[in-house]
Amino acid sequence: MSARAVVPVVVVLVTALPVLLLCVAQALGPVVRRGRGRADGPRAGAWTWWRRAALVVVLAAVGLTPTVAATQSGGARVGVQLWFVVDRTGSMAAEDWGPGDPVVRAPGLPPVPAVQRLDGVRHDVVSLTGDVPGAFYSVVAFADEAGTQLPLTDDATAVRSWAQTMTQEVTAGSTGTRRDRALDVLHRSLQDAQERDPGMVRLVFYLSDGEQTVEDEQAAPEGAGFADVAALVDGGAVLGYGTAAGAPMRQHDGTLDPDAPYIPDPEDPTRPALSHTDETALREVAAQLGVPYVHRDGPTSTADLVADIDVEAIAADGRADLSTRRDLVWPLALLAGALLAAEAWTWARASSRLRGRR
Repeated sequence: MSARAVVPVVVVLVTALPVLLLCVAQALGPVVRRGRGRADGPRAGAWTWWRRAALVVVLAAVGLTPTVAATQSGGARVGVQLWFVVDRTGSMAAEDWGPGDPVVRAPGLPPVPAVQRLDGVRHDVVSLTGDVPGAFYSVVAFADEAGTQLPLTDDATAVRSWAQTMTQEVTAGSTGTRRDRALDVLHRSLQDAQERDPGMVRLVFYLSDGEQTVEDEQAAPEGAGFADVAALVDGGAVLGYGTAAGAPMRQHDGTLDPDAPYIPDPEDPTRPALSHTDETALREVAAQLGVPYVHRDGPTSTADLVADIDVEAIAADGRADLSTRRDLVWPLALLAGALLAAEAWTWARASSRLRGRR
């Protein structure tokens, strides 16, 4: 049991305490005076003043409004909230995804499609948004830093617009890649969503090539940190892009230049650097999140990624039950009414006696 305090506690104390002390003093007054050898007493008997003290306490309790916990079955709204966690680092511009005109990366290496991994991300984000209509969508992107690109919204058009205008990070500002860079932002976002809408089914799709180029001594061990958010995730998938053979990446200065030079290899600037997808790391991330890993190598349908998601079955775990507080004012109101009725009866009786004497 707790108090909702409809009337501020300070107001209740300042109002009730002086009156309560007066009633108690009047109730104890005849005893004190008789102890001193005096026979005179107050107009009302001790019982009357104790009754009035009880009335003050009851009314003060009504002002504080006691409550008890209650559960409303099916009271929380049920639906789908879908998070896209998108890797925007330079490696996602590697040209080894899907269809496209083949290009030769270097002598001795086979040609690869000149389509960036980010093009695959764009396709899949738009496709998944259409596969889960009527959901709430959010986008968390990471490169040199992580942030929420799109807060939870039911506007599917906003998600498609973001996907179509998304670009890789500016090459000059790159500080390297870490797979778990978006983890803290994702964790906070999932927790906030769970607190606001506990009945919702939360899906997370992590889209990346899995490549990691920097290590952080303060970061969690490889893939381990994603287990922290697994309890907040009901489904989704880790989607991988790129090839193990690797592909070059064009530089990006913030402008749209399809003929921008390739990022040079640090060890041999005369050759373009190659980015290699790390499926082993992506499978580990998927295992930590408790979702499947799917390699995406072309613009195929994504409907099968969400086909097995049964919102009603997932929500049947009791999450749709709404925990509330129920006011317990009516018993106090009945008691206060009884005390007031006794007070009225006492006054009526005293008045009747006074008229009889006159």
